[in-house]
Amino acid sequence: MSFQATVFKGADDARSGTIDYRLARRHLVNEHKRGRLGRRDVCDAHPELVRAAVAVGTPMPEPCPICDEETLVSVSYVFGGRLPAFGRCITKTKELDQFAKQRGDYACYVVEVCATCRWNHLIRMFRLGKRPAAAG
Repeated sequence: MSFQATVFKGADDARSGTIDYRLARRHLVNEHKRGRLGRRDVCDAHPELVRAAVAVGTPMPEPCPICDEETLVSVSYVFGGRLPAFGRCITKTKELDQFAKQRGDYACYVVEVCATCRWNHLIRMFRLGKRPAAAG
């Protein structure tokens, strides 16, 4: 018997799984608060990410863990076949629903951003799209 990921229960439904990055986030914030990482090390959002956060970000219920001044926003990007290499910024939930119904393999990355201090961190990643039926 060969080892394959499909032998695990639910492997065929792996698309519904989500990878959560809260532990990595907590570690980074704690390192900053302990003084081991400077603000420049953790507040380095790309200008395009900050622009997307201001224009289409979804407000989050918590303040920025670095500056404690601004409410965080989340920004979602989808990557996959027939999309630009830099992905597609999602502005409405309806767009995510459309990707979920399409045939193909897409990955959605959700990033939290503070437009004031430029903090950003990947929150979670999940799969979208319908897989073609398995051959034979």
